[in-house]
Amino acid sequence: MTMGFSQFTKIIGRGPTLSRPLTRPEAMEAMSMVLAGEAGPEALGGFLLVLRQRGESPEELAGFVDATLSRSDIPEDITPPDIDWPSYADKHQQQPWFILSALLLAENGIRVLMHGIDGALENCAPTRPVLRGLDIKPAKTLADAAAELDRSCFAYIGLEDFAPETEKLFHLKPLLGVRSVANTFARDLNPLGAESVLVGIVHSPYRPLHQEALQLRGQQNAAVFKGVGGEAQRNPLKACTVALLENNRMTEEQWSATYSDESYVWRSEDRAPEHVIDVWNGGYCHPAVEASIIETAALALRTMGRAANYIEARDIAMDLWIQRRANTGALNIQATA
Repeated sequence: MTMGFSQFTKIIGRGPTLSRPLTRPEAMEAMSMVLAGEAGPEALGGFLLVLRQRGESPEELAGFVDATLSRSDIPEDITPPDIDWPSYADKHQQQPWFILSALLLAENGIRVLMHGIDGALENCAPTRPVLRGLDIKPAKTLADAAAELDRSCFAYIGLEDFAPETEKLFHLKPLLGVRSVANTFARDLNPLGAESVLVGIVHSPYRPLHQEALQLRGQQNAAVFKGVGGEAQRNPLKACTVALLENNRMTEEQWSATYSDESYVWRSEDRAPEHVIDVWNGGYCHPAVEASIIETAALALRTMGRAANYIEARDIAMDLWIQRRANTGALNIQATA
């Protein structure tokens, strides 16, 4: 079977004039063999490194997603999430405020499915410790995640629990020296078929790549933007370009910066989960932190079509956050920069 897999390495690795990207069916077949353990270590290493060096095509990403989902136990007859929220960053340098954005939406009846990898694998945001601190337990199956969405409108599931063979590809970074294609296509999985997907990226060239791959897979609504450390989290100090799918049609918007105090430094050294939980409970906050939470929630609202433009989305998200702080009796505490 290893010899059979070599056909795919030959297609993508024969040099600048003879090589070509895989078609979507070829990519699905190749990744299916990888996930089934039918690619030898040498062939797999070469395959992944070629993809990493030249970059993936939208068709390849779509095929890799097809292969992963074909092996996942996806429940039928469920109410899908309103929005799928992947969390696979490996260069995170601040707290995962995006969790609070997602929970803010869930408190207001928006069904959010979040999925990701264990932060111990990479330099990821401490997503799971924060969820534990908020007494939110990860679902162990996609069926459990769907049931939790019915109960609370928010569910989190680890990649290892719905696509364990794909999760193993993340462990290859120490051996390969670089990330694998799994770090890219995992963001597009949308395992429960949400109509909307919110994707954060690290590097701008990945913006159209994900947009086109999601369009190929028939995704109706999506937003892809350069988030903090690659998470779906807005940095309010910087303007950003948002690549959208609206009814499967590609568009683009420019979102301006909303917080201008350049003296503020994201507290990358303070990664204690209690810090995020304290913000949620109203015991601590800083204008830049609140702006990040509101802006990220606004992007999700815009993605789902709950707002016609980014200004309207910001206004809705701000009203939701202000109402939450009023309900919790939160003090308007400002941290020193």
